[in-house]
Amino acid sequence: MHLIQMCSSAHVVKPKYTCLFGYSSFKFNHPHRLLRTTSSVNGQIIQFKLSDIGEGITEVTVKEWYVKEGDTVSQFDSICEVQSDKASVTITSRYDGIIRKLYYAVDQIALVGKPLVDIETEALKDSEEDVVETPAVFHDEHTHQEIKGHKTLATPAVRRLAMENNIKLSEVVGTGKDGRILKEDILNYLAKQTGAILPPSPKSEIMPPLQKTETVQPVPVPVLKPKAFTGKDRTEPITGFEKTMVKTMTVALKIPHFGYCDEVDLTQLVKLREELKPIALARGIKLSFMPFFLKAASLGLMQFPILNASVDENCQNITYKASHNIGIAMDTKQGLIVPNVKNVQLCSVFEIAIELNRLQKLGSTNQLGTADITGGTFTLSNIGSIGGTYAKPVILPPEVAIGALGAIKAVPRFNEKGEVIKAQIMNVSWSADHRIIDGATMARFSNLWKSYLENPASMLLELK
Repeated sequence: MHLIQMCSSAHVVKPKYTCLFGYSSFKFNHPHRLLRTTSSVNGQIIQFKLSDIGEGITEVTVKEWYVKEGDTVSQFDSICEVQSDKASVTITSRYDGIIRKLYYAVDQIALVGKPLVDIETEALKDSEEDVVETPAVFHDEHTHQEIKGHKTLATPAVRRLAMENNIKLSEVVGTGKDGRILKEDILNYLAKQTGAILPPSPKSEIMPPLQKTETVQPVPVPVLKPKAFTGKDRTEPITGFEKTMVKTMTVALKIPHFGYCDEVDLTQLVKLREELKPIALARGIKLSFMPFFLKAASLGLMQFPILNASVDENCQNITYKASHNIGIAMDTKQGLIVPNVKNVQLCSVFEIAIELNRLQKLGSTNQLGTADITGGTFTLSNIGSIGGTYAKPVILPPEVAIGALGAIKAVPRFNEKGEVIKAQIMNVSWSADHRIIDGATMARFSNLWKSYLENPASMLLELK
């Protein structure tokens, strides 16, 4: 709460601080305000200033005046209502007097620290740097120490002690100078109310003699001897795929990325793959989950072609790619490479598996050609084959979307009957170029891709 300080050295007394009362928009209840006076004012004009509201607010809008020039006001009468960007605040008078000047009209901006009104007051009694307790204006009808016009002399420490014990200062008889309430008055009042006996002054306690304890031999602390290390740092130039990754990622980080994550129940797909693995192996092909992921992505791109597009350098034109050349992030001894399967929209799951087997074999022997690693339009990263759950994939320019697949884990889930079952769950993390792709589009694509994988038989309806 703010304090109001007044002095009589000049004809016009300027309060250093003003007081703002209850936040009417939120109906806050404030504690009692404090008022500090230092000398008398003999029928002088007081400039009532707008005090600091806090939270960095430097100005407010005057919404309504409750007084006009010439009106007589008393302490706690409402003067005006102001509106900040935080709340609506009612300002009340601290003085009995006559309004002589309004500094602002309705809807004008009032500045913190500048006068709001001039009030002509009568003489006020002197006090000796005492803190005067005055009740505040509350929206709640039940107030603490609400005796209008009653002034109680007490120091801040005494007031705090009274508030902590829920004691009304108006009910305590002060024994200090001019009826000032002292700490002893509060303690005596509290003792009478509770019937407690005040504790006597502390005395030195008689400590029992210490019992003798057996001497414990200290445990020696082991000392680690420094070891000789002859290794040296080495510096190597960035070359090959690593140099390409530096350039690509530098450009990629200029793209505003939008992230979206979800989990996919692959329980049915796991069963289907187990049934198809022997058939594919008989044809000399290793069948992983990736062919299903790529085919489901291609079916989703049919419905959301914006994800299979690219933008020019200045982001002025969008090119929708006809082919679904879906890249696969591959971890090799030479570093990260992203070959892509061409025209996935025309391939069956088995044909995609054949191409993936070829790319993986060439990638492991560092024999991938330029045609294998260029022309990609969309990318999936199977980071889950190494580990992890969620990721934050970085888009490969000029593409506009990428997905990262987590590890497939067996976890408990509830079925339609509320029974706990074993489910094969995989998490997926998508990133999209937020300049041309909104979150709703990415979410709808993910839901469609997810539906194909959770019910792999549904892909049959889309195959040509």
